[in-house]
Amino acid sequence: MKLTRIASALALLIIWLAIAGVGGPTFGKISEVSTNDKSTFLPATAESTRAGELAEEFSDNQGIPAIITGKVNEVDDAALESGMQALGSVEGILQVIGPQISEDGEAVEYIALIDTESADPTEVVEKLSAEVSDQGFEPSQYGDFYVSGPAGFSADLANAFAGIDGILLLVALAAVLVILVVVYRAVLLPFLVIFTAVAGLCAAILATYWMAKAGIIALNGQSQGILSILVIGAATDYSLLLVARQREELQHTESVADSLKASWKASFGAITASAATVAIALLCLLVSDLNSNQSLGPIAATGIFFAWVAALTLLPALLFLCGRAAFWPVTPKISGSGSSHKFWNKVANIVEGSPRKVWVGTLIVLFAGAAWLPTLGATGVSNSDILLSETDAKAGQAILNEHFDAGAGSPASIIAPQELEDAVMGILDKHPEISQVTLTSESGAPANTPPMNLEPNVVDGRIYFQATLNQEADSLKAQDTVALLRDEFASLDGEILVGGESATSLDSNLTAERDLRVIVPLVLAVVLVVLIILLRAFVLPVLLLLATVISFASAMGVSALVFNHIFGFSNADPTVPLYGFIFLVALGVDYTIFLMTRAKEETPEKGTEKAVLHSLSVTGGVITSAGVVLAATFAALSVIPLMFMVQLAFIVAFGVLLDTFIVRTLLIPGLVTDIGKKVWWPSKQNEID
Repeated sequence: MKLTRIASALALLIIWLAIAGVGGPTFGKISEVSTNDKSTFLPATAESTRAGELAEEFSDNQGIPAIITGKVNEVDDAALESGMQALGSVEGILQVIGPQISEDGEAVEYIALIDTESADPTEVVEKLSAEVSDQGFEPSQYGDFYVSGPAGFSADLANAFAGIDGILLLVALAAVLVILVVVYRAVLLPFLVIFTAVAGLCAAILATYWMAKAGIIALNGQSQGILSILVIGAATDYSLLLVARQREELQHTESVADSLKASWKASFGAITASAATVAIALLCLLVSDLNSNQSLGPIAATGIFFAWVAALTLLPALLFLCGRAAFWPVTPKISGSGSSHKFWNKVANIVEGSPRKVWVGTLIVLFAGAAWLPTLGATGVSNSDILLSETDAKAGQAILNEHFDAGAGSPASIIAPQELEDAVMGILDKHPEISQVTLTSESGAPANTPPMNLEPNVVDGRIYFQATLNQEADSLKAQDTVALLRDEFASLDGEILVGGESATSLDSNLTAERDLRVIVPLVLAVVLVVLIILLRAFVLPVLLLLATVISFASAMGVSALVFNHIFGFSNADPTVPLYGFIFLVALGVDYTIFLMTRAKEETPEKGTEKAVLHSLSVTGGVITSAGVVLAATFAALSVIPLMFMVQLAFIVAFGVLLDTFIVRTLLIPGLVTDIGKKVWWPSKQNEID
């Protein structure tokens, strides 16, 4: 029997080593199937998406524009012409437009269209940056030049996510390792847990890579970073719960195999319920209209699945093979009785002494935090604000804002029926926020413009306008302008589509707001059903869900205070509240699941009040450790210098700690102790005294 167990454990270890061996190298390849292009996030039915597809039919030169701009002390026509030739010689450039000199004569801009079909825009931007930095680039003799515009910001975004495979993972693992060493005070055990988490991540990365390569999901850097953090955090949490149970069992039996069997059986339900709750909540993102959200659902759920599998297969095998040595030098000894931390006994006694005062006081604190929720702005941010580090694209955009029409290089695209040419042109010419309007000819040059007066390019009865806005293309004001244009065009008899970068940002924000309205109630309903099935009660699941929602509102309110007054973030991406809600509700309810499944287990023997207080005593340490681990892993997202990632890192990290130390420790035990056995209604457990 012992040899069979050893053989089984070794077989599991070999399987996981093989998975890690194949999945590990995939970390370096996953960027090959990842994209950070905002336009790909929208559904095919979005107006900006449809406009973009039709715009491609009007010209073969539909590249992504890079705007090369700089301040100059004086203007030399020969140098500027030389600069245009130098930019045009860069591999991957379709066409260079310019140079254009600002009205005040203090700045110059070129617009270089990058061929997205045959070249990597990020690599081309790097070549352009090298070109304008070279002493041979003659315009740079008169001032510093920068590569900005859509291509420049896209490259900055790609570079920001470039650290996901290395820095982010190392920071997260280092934080987890430090916490595990403090928690376990053991030499070997922290590394067994870390290996389990990394193996689970390797499996998740491998599965995600093949799903993205097959076109099943649309992977982006954002989802990739969240996947790594989620798997490391979840696998470690599940491992903590299993190890805590085994430590208890080792105090009752000498046999490592028997202790593992008992601890696995005792923790399987809570770990599985936790994983199922998180995975199902994440899969609710499939109803999103944003492709980026739709993909995050199955990607993150896949990560949770492999974290669950690794914690329940690989870790038990490692613990069995290492035996009690895994816990050295703090090896559990036979005592015949379990132990609970003195600190958590004191907390349980405080709750038992005045349960109503505890939960009422806790609610007051949570509502105080939630009161600041309305101050959280989530209507979108510009590219310059998204990037937290100083970049050439930001420096270039500042020059454009100061000396040119801010929307130059990223015009709005208007596709209209040919018979509405005069009506559309009339609306565009009179609009106060539009500085320039062109109707494109077949060559791409402006039509109906002296001296050539080229004929407009007509494709399937449609014509193509380009309108340069007075604002930055990705600014909220530009989005408002697009919305007003759409309203005005709606009064005309015919389908007129408005696209371009401003329209893409507007459609993304509107879709994100729609997702928030649809997905939030769906997640709440799904989590409630899971809790009802798990706890076989109705009152308690409702209480747990309400407590989690209040905790989320409080976390978001405090986050708004921090963002507005400490970090200096005046706004947020519309997906931030949705992601914050998904992760805090799904992960936050985890800790109450861990607590209340233990209480449910002990209620027949101890009664509801004593069971929940005893559960608080014996699980307090491990659940707190799990919360700190998860908070630390999500906090690691802040190493990516993007506002979205830093905001999500703070919201989830703070929210998890709030759930761990306030909701699970005080609010839930206080409520359950005060209400008593009625929390189990309509279960028969309600009848237990």
